[in-house]
Amino acid sequence: MFRWGQEEADAASRVILSGSLFRIKSKFNEVTNFEKELKAKIGVEHCVCVNSGTGAITAGLAALGVGPGDEVIMPGYTFIATAGAVLALGAIPVICEIDETLTMDPIDVEKKVSKHTKAIIPVDIQGFPCDMDRLTALSKKYKFAILEDACQADGGSYKGKRLGSFGEIGTFSFNWYKIISAGEGGAMVTNDINLYQRAIIFHDIGSNFWPYEEKITEPSFNGRNFRVSEVTGAILREQLKRLDGILADLRRVKKTIMDAISGFARFAPSNDINGDCGVMMALRFGTVEEAIKAEEVIGTNRPINTGKHVYCNWPNVMEKRGAHCESANPYKYEANKGLNMDFGPKSLPNTLDILARTVYMPMNPDWDSAKIDEKIKLIKSAYNK
Repeated sequence: MFRWGQEEADAASRVILSGSLFRIKSKFNEVTNFEKELKAKIGVEHCVCVNSGTGAITAGLAALGVGPGDEVIMPGYTFIATAGAVLALGAIPVICEIDETLTMDPIDVEKKVSKHTKAIIPVDIQGFPCDMDRLTALSKKYKFAILEDACQADGGSYKGKRLGSFGEIGTFSFNWYKIISAGEGGAMVTNDINLYQRAIIFHDIGSNFWPYEEKITEPSFNGRNFRVSEVTGAILREQLKRLDGILADLRRVKKTIMDAISGFARFAPSNDINGDCGVMMALRFGTVEEAIKAEEVIGTNRPINTGKHVYCNWPNVMEKRGAHCESANPYKYEANKGLNMDFGPKSLPNTLDILARTVYMPMNPDWDSAKIDEKIKLIKSAYNK
């Protein structure tokens, strides 16, 4: 969360003092209005606000009908929640390599496609856009769905089109560590009315009788409770007003630093540098040893060390512990026998190598020229040493 202030406090206070905290039949319709404003921002027809990015991915997969017998391809560099959402629905996560852009490698995706592939989940990690042209072409060729995990890329874009609007479903997170935030929160967007209605049913314990955008005609089925309160909606409406300004300043800061060090620094390539959210600079080194030395001087970290964001640190996948008890473990399901589930710590060597030779430097939209100069000198020092 980059910017917040009195506006968010006043919005939350207005809802709390009204006593109208439940989104259904609210006096202010904060959540409903946020959904309308977000779908307009992203350029889609439908939006449902949920409790988290994980909730958004899970609801989206459920809307697509993902379940036992299905494989869902995702990169080996994403938060553990991406894989967890797939397992929560009884399906099997199939992990693929990233490429030099730190996002899903379309070449390895095609290698991992099987007759069981129901969907893929491109992840715009750290606000870096995926190659949506190549991934969309693959989805048409092999007839699988795309659920975009844009949870770290609120408001980002690819070739002028907002991330989250390319696939059948797009998902966002408003957790504290995201570009805009209400502490927690998420959203699922789509242009398909049936997918929207199924997501509504799933996120509200199977309810299809509340008034959302219109009367729900999809038949009810059991779901989860991923609803959010009007307080969350009110805060997110104020945060959404700040989004484009935050992105503009993040991109300005990042470009200024990149321009200053471009003569000697090597950067991770981008699928669309203009659409990149600007939250992170990825410096690339020729060897792991060089990256370790630079990491020490700069005082940041390498993505290889970011814990549950790297596939080999996902016990639910590496150790096939996909549920709270063995009878509910998707890896034990009869329907999943023969699916691609044999992954180990060294299954994605390219991913591990790229992450180990990359050094991150987080950006801040409120850095002044003095702070920017300080960061430039720090990077220069790292390369000199």
